[in-house]
Amino acid sequence: MAIATVNPATGETLKTFDALNAGEIEDHLVRADQAFQEHRRTSFAHRRALLHKAAELLDGDQDDIARTMTTEMGKPLAQARAEAAKCAKTMRWYADHAEELLADEHPDPADVRDSGAARAVVRYRPLGTVLAVMPWNFPLWQVVRFAAPALMAGNTGLLKHASNVPQTALYLEELFRRAGYPEGCFQTLLIGSGAVEDILRDPRIAAATLTGSEPAGRAVASVAGDEVKKTVLELGGSDPFIVLPSADLDKAARVAVTARVQNNGQSCIAAKRFLVHDDIYDAFARRFTDRMAALTVGDPMDEGTDVGPLASEQGRSDLEELVDDAVHKGATALCGGRRPAQHPAGWFYEPTVLSDITPGMRIHYEEAFGPVATLYRVADVDEAVRIANDTPFGLSSNAWTRDPDEQARLARDVQAGGVFFNGMTASHPGLPFGGAKRSGYGRELSGHGIREFCNMTTLWYGPED
Repeated sequence: MAIATVNPATGETLKTFDALNAGEIEDHLVRADQAFQEHRRTSFAHRRALLHKAAELLDGDQDDIARTMTTEMGKPLAQARAEAAKCAKTMRWYADHAEELLADEHPDPADVRDSGAARAVVRYRPLGTVLAVMPWNFPLWQVVRFAAPALMAGNTGLLKHASNVPQTALYLEELFRRAGYPEGCFQTLLIGSGAVEDILRDPRIAAATLTGSEPAGRAVASVAGDEVKKTVLELGGSDPFIVLPSADLDKAARVAVTARVQNNGQSCIAAKRFLVHDDIYDAFARRFTDRMAALTVGDPMDEGTDVGPLASEQGRSDLEELVDDAVHKGATALCGGRRPAQHPAGWFYEPTVLSDITPGMRIHYEEAFGPVATLYRVADVDEAVRIANDTPFGLSSNAWTRDPDEQARLARDVQAGGVFFNGMTASHPGLPFGGAKRSGYGRELSGHGIREFCNMTTLWYGPED
């Protein structure tokens, strides 16, 4: 795949970039390693000031970087602005909380005395340079939620971003440089996926984090495992959205639309499978379908647009294949199911609701990465749990019920990294984020996320100390 900015609303290639050669990659590795030796010794106060400055600069750049993101991958402009604002918020959160989250721990001397220690300390030390392999769908947020905690912990970062968002990737390197980070602390590598393995095997790379597809995760995890290097993976999702009779039906239907079509439906944590109790199925399906059909599809730079284009022509083709396969095997398209005639250029697809889904359809098990929802009728909470878990993924989930017993059952039995009750799945810097099963392992955000790329070191002091 060429490293290029291609406007998905028009299909026009706007700018292309040359991939780094071997010598240039080596220069980046040298700078990253040298920067780590300096950055790891800095104080939290120093790192805090740098990250606050980056957040301040990002706030000032919000409109410009939002337009860059929208141009490169097609998200509605208002959502791009919100993404930039969220990144600045997360930078400030880690700047203000990292010292506390990584504070030395002091086990009670009485609890470790039989080890021979007079006292012991547990200290979180940075690992080194972390390679981040990031996707295009949230081109700023996916990077910042790794970079902010990694830099505050004293690590350095190398970013291999998706090839269709090169200008956003370069902006991130420049942002941290403008904030005052030493040269090499955070660098962007304009490279193809074929160059990742050699970089990951380099001894100057301490660990890796990847957000992306399951095949990409397998590839990175395989190499990292062979090199015995730490990885964090956030892969695909096919999140269930369970609606039971005690739910506020109007609110559930309204939130369901946003949960499905946010980011043009191209979000790992977007709700994708809607599991609705038989008693309220018809009422919910009508409300949900009417709202989906009423969405405005169009130019993502237009403030009135709800759903923009998919990020790539291949992505639209993949989505079409899933929908066509389902309809051919008996699914009903309650709305959508085709390319909008009013947008012949660009990679648009109508917001779509499919019902009558069966396990024989590909869409039952595969992730639909676009504005396509599948509706399931369930008899009770037992069937809802069974279908919710009938997927190789387990990123997050949504459950709409005000019944405490049902909430307890779903919290216990839904196989996912999160269960959001009566609200939409969302990431927040103060809450751990990650999945189960083939949605990956490890956690981002919160204290759990910042500690993923730390060496948890035990300091043991004998009686004479």
